[in-house]
Amino acid sequence: MTASTTTASTWLSAGTWRRLFRDKPLIPLSGLLVLLVVLFELGPSSVNVNWMAVTVRAAIPLAILGACQTLTMLTGGIDLSVAAIASMTGFLTATLVGDLGLPTALAISLGAAALAGLISGIGIGVFRVHPLIMTLGMSLIVLGLANVWQVQRRQTGAGVPPELREVGIRMFADILPYSLIIFVPLAAIILFSLRRTGYGRLLYAVGDNPVAARLSGVKAWQVLIVLYVISALLAGIAGFLYAGLNNTASVSLVDSALLPSVAAAVIGGTSILGGRGGYAGTIVGALILQVTISLLASLGYPEAVRQILFGSVIVLVAAAYTRVTEES
Repeated sequence: MTASTTTASTWLSAGTWRRLFRDKPLIPLSGLLVLLVVLFELGPSSVNVNWMAVTVRAAIPLAILGACQTLTMLTGGIDLSVAAIASMTGFLTATLVGDLGLPTALAISLGAAALAGLISGIGIGVFRVHPLIMTLGMSLIVLGLANVWQVQRRQTGAGVPPELREVGIRMFADILPYSLIIFVPLAAIILFSLRRTGYGRLLYAVGDNPVAARLSGVKAWQVLIVLYVISALLAGIAGFLYAGLNNTASVSLVDSALLPSVAAAVIGGTSILGGRGGYAGTIVGALILQVTISLLASLGYPEAVRQILFGSVIVLVAAAYTRVTEES
């Protein structure tokens, strides 16, 4: 057997692919993204610069929501309140901006989001309520309060501030979305924090081995409180972008993005068991989902089919990553 044949056999082996998915998930994810783009080109539509710009623009708020899931899943948790918080911040800003001005409306909306995250963090970190239950309950509380606010304001919808529409919709030279102005520094901060800061290492430590982390002096409850406040603030920022992108604000605007946000993190290689993953993969995962949405829409599939696909993707990919992790 020649050296070239041996090398080829090594690359084609199942163990090599498992190690690749475990250690360098960006490589197969990037290949999948390219494959989906090729399939879109072969379909009824065609790939061009404008399509790519629109796809990136739509994927940006989803990637920010995916950041919420990535950070919480690193600790073995999840945040099911992000969609409700995102909808709330967009709607609250739109209803307040006429009376208080945009800066104050944004500050109040983010303050409300941070309060929701703080309560979730206290419930999870101090009282040890399971993250799924706590954040699900918080999403219902936020939705209920948003509906009360809507009734008080006697509004079923609200006008989105022009500044949010500019950031959410417009593109520079029809190529680069304005929302990149927010997303690029935000993503850079998240990536840097996870890799280079003590807090980022604490997130991995709490998720990988909470007992060892506690014995080494880590106060997990403090880590979790800060984590869910950060997650809520990120969801609030995503809500601003969703409101601007859709040119509307309602108490249920972002509901349909909850499942895709979880799928983006799972596809990106973040383990639902905690301690493994990163945000770079989530960004690629959000792009993969957005291209998939465009492909299904071009083929005429309804929203129900997309939801079935997202749910299937979460189950299958999570099972695959879990098996790979166990075999390592």
